[in-house]
Amino acid sequence: MACSERYVVGLDVSHTAIEKAIELSSSLPNSSYFTFLKSDFFTWHPPELFDLIFDYTFFCAIEPGMRSRWACKVQEMLKPDGELITLMYPISDHVGGPPYKVSVSDYEEVLHPLSFKAVTIADNELAIEARKMSIRAPLPFILDNICEGSSGFSLVE
Repeated sequence: MACSERYVVGLDVSHTAIEKAIELSSSLPNSSYFTFLKSDFFTWHPPELFDLIFDYTFFCAIEPGMRSRWACKVQEMLKPDGELITLMYPISDHVGGPPYKVSVSDYEEVLHPLSFKAVTIADNELAIEARKMSIRAPLPFILDNICEGSSGFSLVE
């Protein structure tokens, strides 16, 4: 994902996660095109807006009552033609969390009022067998006013 045309930022509140990400990636040939930051998603202010935000199970980790705030922050950090891709997990009827159960309607409830629309919803064929029934492939939501040809800054949570 990271290359000379696209700078990637990994964001996590965990110091341990950031250290591990740096350790695993520092010797990669494209390491000058990404960074990892320890910060709170809800209070962090990026230096510029993102073309793409990839949410890898962050939505399911936050209290369901904070999901509207999450959606507002995603919208605040995206360019007007930006995209949000999110991995929907876990798809189950369990009570409690984290992870908290999620569904398509949970995403729609917080994203549709902000003019996001779902482009694709698909099962994740690459998931390990034990998770195949509880995970969906990345779920791209885009802002209504999307245009062609975005490049530049991406955030991975």
